[in-house]
Amino acid sequence: MRITTSRITLATAVAAALLALTACGAEEDAAPVVGIGASTGAGAGADGGTSADTDGGPNEGTLDNPTKNGGVNGNAPKNGTAFQQLPKAGTMAAAARFVNGFTPCDPVSRTPSGGKPSEGPDTGFGPAFSITETGYCGRRGITTIVLIKDPKAFQAAFKAEVDAKKGSGNPNSGIVVGQDFAMGSESSDAMSALLQPPAGLLMLNCHPDFDPPSGYRKEPALVKGCVLTDYYKD
Repeated sequence: MRITTSRITLATAVAAALLALTACGAEEDAAPVVGIGASTGAGAGADGGTSADTDGGPNEGTLDNPTKNGGVNGNAPKNGTAFQQLPKAGTMAAAARFVNGFTPCDPVSRTPSGGKPSEGPDTGFGPAFSITETGYCGRRGITTIVLIKDPKAFQAAFKAEVDAKKGSGNPNSGIVVGQDFAMGSESSDAMSALLQPPAGLLMLNCHPDFDPPSGYRKEPALVKGCVLTDYYKD
């Protein structure tokens, strides 16, 4: 996945997930939880707008606040769906610390290195993506993290972007997701690191020609026509 420096938000990762954006401007189950305590980082509404059928339910904690609502370590019930078993961050600080546990992402910033501040939480997306906050980090290429208010809306908006490309782009790429956060990066190594154990995030893939080799996961996403997978090939 490649992200242009002119639009370094995860919206470019949305396009790059189609392998449509390049530097030349061409368009084209339960994860272990790292030890994260409460932080002062604010991710307003990061786990709002979801319900028991799309997230881990009302008794699930977050990475930022593991005991929220009586939850334990941010984990959903073990018998939950593949999506429900993904980690929920709660704040940008917690999402960045999780990512940093598997690929360099410290410190996280509201602005990309050498870039301009984002102009609000939906910069580059539009409201359909239900983004509440954007952060940037990384050393071998910029990594973008977004917090998601409504994950089903996010997935539907992503699928709409894929559908608009009418089958073009890389069928083996997508966006790495947790329950309430997602990440994309200029570094394919960073993307891959989050899909491998023990990180255990999954990639949202909505490409109609996606057909991974046997043995890789292909779990239902929240919207028809998309899957959650641990297979990624840049």
